[in-house]
Amino acid sequence: MTEGPLEIVNVYQSLLGIYGDQGNAKVLLKRAQWRGIDAKLTSVEPGDPLPETGDIFLLGGGEDGAQTSAVRALQADGGLHRAVDRGSVVFAVCAGYQIMGHSFGVGADDEPRQGLGLLDVTTTRGAKRAVGEVLHRWTAPGAPTGDDAWLTGFENHGGYTRLGPDATPLARREIGIGNADDGTEGAVQGTVIGTYPHGPILPRNPALADWLLELAVGHELDPLTSAEHQELRRHRLAAVRG
Repeated sequence: MTEGPLEIVNVYQSLLGIYGDQGNAKVLLKRAQWRGIDAKLTSVEPGDPLPETGDIFLLGGGEDGAQTSAVRALQADGGLHRAVDRGSVVFAVCAGYQIMGHSFGVGADDEPRQGLGLLDVTTTRGAKRAVGEVLHRWTAPGAPTGDDAWLTGFENHGGYTRLGPDATPLARREIGIGNADDGTEGAVQGTVIGTYPHGPILPRNPALADWLLELAVGHELDPLTSAEHQELRRHRLAAVRG
C-alpha cells in the first residue's frame, strides 16, 4: 500500500463500464471506510495518466471495439504495468479480464489482438455465448470456507479463456460456463485477478471484496457482519441452484 489514503481506481469506465461494474469500486470504498481505513476513489479515462499512487485498479465489461481502444491506451500509458510491478492489485471483469491476457479475439472472425500480458491466459471465441446466472466455488489461495466460498453473479461473454501454467484458477465452476471447457472460472497471478461475472460481483460476494482489500493493505481485516446481507446471500445461492 502506498503512503496516504487507500486509492481505488476505476479505469476507463467510458469503455469498460457497460454492465454496472463501477459498483465494485463503491463497495471496496465503503467496506474500507466502515473499518476506519482512509480511502478514496479515483476515476481515469483514456488520455488521463493512471495514478502512481493507486492501490487497487478496477476494469469492467465492454464491447470488442472498446476492448481494443482500452488496450491501446493502457499500453501507451504503461501505468498499469508499473502498478503491478510495485504490488498494486488489479481486479478485471469480463472484457477487462480478457485484455489482461496475452491475446483475445474480436469480431465474428475471432481476429486475435494483443493483450497486456499481465495474466498467463488467452481468449478466443467460444462455441456458444455464455449468458446467465452463475455459481462458482472459490478455490484460489485466500479462499474462505463455508458459504463465503461460493461466488454468484451473471455472465455475458462470447470469449472462452484458457489458462497457462503461470495463472491459477480463481474458482471451479458449478453453474455456468466460466473460462471454457475445463471447469474453471477466472484467473489469479500475483496481485492480478480476472473473472467473468457481473452483478456487480463484489456487492454480491463481499468476502471477495474483503480479500482484494486485504491484498492491497497487506494484512487481514476485521470481519464485517450483517444478518441482512447474510440472508440476502442465502436467497441468491438458493435461487441460482433452482
